[in-house]
Amino acid sequence: MTAVAPTRSHGAWLRSKASARSLIVALLIVLVGVALASASIGAAHIPLSRLLAALGLPAGNLDQALLERDALVLWSIRLPRIAMAMMVGALLAASGVIMQGLFRNPLADPALVGVSSGGALAAASTIVIADRFISASHASLPFELLPISAFAGSLLTTWILHRIATQENRTSIAIFLLAGLAIAALANAGIGLLVFVADDRQLRDITFWMLGSLNGATWAKAAFILPFLLALVIAVPFIAHGLDLLLLGEAEAFYMGVEVERLKRLSIVLVSAMTGAAVAFVGVIGFVGIVVPHLLRLTIGPGHRRLLPVSLCGGAILLLVADTFARTIVAPAEIPIGILTAIVGAPFFLMLLLRQRGFVGL
Repeated sequence: MTAVAPTRSHGAWLRSKASARSLIVALLIVLVGVALASASIGAAHIPLSRLLAALGLPAGNLDQALLERDALVLWSIRLPRIAMAMMVGALLAASGVIMQGLFRNPLADPALVGVSSGGALAAASTIVIADRFISASHASLPFELLPISAFAGSLLTTWILHRIATQENRTSIAIFLLAGLAIAALANAGIGLLVFVADDRQLRDITFWMLGSLNGATWAKAAFILPFLLALVIAVPFIAHGLDLLLLGEAEAFYMGVEVERLKRLSIVLVSAMTGAAVAFVGVIGFVGIVVPHLLRLTIGPGHRRLLPVSLCGGAILLLVADTFARTIVAPAEIPIGILTAIVGAPFFLMLLLRQRGFVGL
């Protein structure tokens, strides 16, 4: 019996690893297909043959004027937006995975516990207050100031949450979630006050942050977000094992060799940086960090070494699909993407709550 048990355990681990690899390959294929469909669909429809030619691939003899128009639409508008959607979706999904592992709760999410609201409050404060000071000196608002302020707001919010919920090196999940709701309410109240004193231009900018949109995506903004995604990819091998052991409890993880406080600090900085970058450029988009990790966790298990890379692909797909619908359902108008993710994510969140309460038939 003692010789058989390890073999089964090792076999199950290999099957899980193979399943994760197969899922990543499948998700990457889906992601490429969704990206091609998103690049083709829009006010200026680009068929697949012309799409390949606009991307620089050989596609036969086509009208040169059409190809120039397609290339302009594709490289100036759609491809930057697709890149932004994929990166932001990946960051939001990974933020959800890290927060759920850090606080050992599948309902933890940066948007629900106030981290996104803290970043949005900092961005709104920059739009209204900093803009007025800078306008008085006849200068323009620096491009880098918004993501920096959103990052600082997300970091401060996460630190406050951690301080409130942690006592004697033990984090209370219930207090963390309740404190997050309170901080989100305070942040939203602050944003409401800023809306009250803002002028018309500032009001439009604040509305953009609150509803979420990828309109106005550029290669410069995408390039600014890319380092945050690279930092996450580099950090995955260093935090995945610790998050796995942290599921057993902080004391147990400590006795198994995990530097718990260092892991918490690194995770908090990562979540704050990723959430701040997302909020700074696309506004508050909720529920991506709940829906994607939960569905994928049911498929490949809770191991973070596999769950984090898979969630990157899943988040990119979800937000890219949502953005494609957002700009095509009521074309030429555009639905804020935060509305679509809430329509899908809020019922999913309620279903998770009801399942935890014992309504297993739902």
